[in-house]
Amino acid sequence: MKTYDFIGIGIGPFNLSIAALAEGLDGFSSLFLERKPHFSWHPGMMVPDCHMQTSFLKDLVSAVEPTNRHSFLNYLVQRKKFYRFLTTEQRTVSREEFADYLSWAAENLTNLAFSQQVQQVSFDEKKGLFEVVTQRDRFLARHVCVGIGKQINLPDCVTAQDDSCFHASEMMLRTPDLAGKRVTVVGGGQSGADLFLNIFRGEWGQPLSLNWVSRRNNYNALDEAAFANEYFTPEYVDSFSTLGEEARRQMLHEQKMTSDGITTESLLAIYRAMYHRFEVLREKPWAHLMPSRSVTALTRLQNGQRLTLQHHLDGGREQLESNVVIFATGYRAAQPAFLAPLSHRLHLDADEAFHINNDFTLEWDGPQSNRLFAVNAGMHRLGIAEPQLSLMAWRAARILNRAHDDEPFELATTPGVIHWRSTTSTDNSQVFKSLAQTTEY
Repeated sequence: MKTYDFIGIGIGPFNLSIAALAEGLDGFSSLFLERKPHFSWHPGMMVPDCHMQTSFLKDLVSAVEPTNRHSFLNYLVQRKKFYRFLTTEQRTVSREEFADYLSWAAENLTNLAFSQQVQQVSFDEKKGLFEVVTQRDRFLARHVCVGIGKQINLPDCVTAQDDSCFHASEMMLRTPDLAGKRVTVVGGGQSGADLFLNIFRGEWGQPLSLNWVSRRNNYNALDEAAFANEYFTPEYVDSFSTLGEEARRQMLHEQKMTSDGITTESLLAIYRAMYHRFEVLREKPWAHLMPSRSVTALTRLQNGQRLTLQHHLDGGREQLESNVVIFATGYRAAQPAFLAPLSHRLHLDADEAFHINNDFTLEWDGPQSNRLFAVNAGMHRLGIAEPQLSLMAWRAARILNRAHDDEPFELATTPGVIHWRSTTSTDNSQVFKSLAQTTEY
């Protein structure tokens, strides 16, 4: 069995970032395993005219190693489009272009292995190493990083997916014919907005009717204010991670629209499109926005689905019949089955999530010289930035600093303008509860 210093399981953007930074570390061997035959990043979500919510400079490497060959700027140079890209004056790039950048980086990395389905991870006490078993090979590693992403999240009433009922992540894989159909989009975030606008414009044929259902009480904008963006800094992650559990939960609730809101560009595009069709062209309204509603039941019909909706504010119940229902309802965390041999050694928080430290290590009762890392698994511990791409280069460098015998990456920054914690801070949750109940001003 071949032995590595570091094995990553899953090759999404976060582990790809670690791979890109690890490649240049002398004397540090790494391997990243992926069950798919090649790199792909949400291929079913690449709907037309959709953009990233973060700057292209927040790429795989630039925040910690801007001279690394896997930067977005080098991608532009290697693709022979640097000057034309600058002329577009884009604040953010399209999802398609960022996905192409990630694929380009994956093609140029030598420490990636595809078509490797990890079946189990165990710890060999005699060798003092993790053993990673795939359907084809066995590997040993000093450290392991889990980065397999999350599972699709669907309402409990959705028991099966087909062409009349499916998750938004499959939209571009199914490419349904929506011409003359009654269509409902469920989910009031950016993905729901992107789908609604493209369906409204007739990207998959002109629908007969279109509904947009959301649990939120309005279609809320992404909070991109300057001080809100301070949540997406290393200093804030460190500050957040040391708060008490109740304080962290409250702050995540308050900060939700800094990550889950809809860009103002998308909201304006939707509003203007509806204004033009229904006010200028005077079409009879065939698209309907339905906030403050949850889907409580889904009944299969001969030609589609019947949705039962519960209104949160007035208590009303409604039913919609649709030929196609698309759930833009996000993703949820799940503990990977391949960690079962280690499950009795992993510490869990009160909500049964992995106990993750601010260096992205999982708390376990094994040797501290062997570390289990996890990415995109610790928002409850590390804050609203954890599942976002904004800090992936910094996150990757912090993980490698912990896994390496030395600390190869300099991560110090200048002091921030916001003092997030008091000089005599306490983690007493009861104190926080009492403060949270005071009047805002």
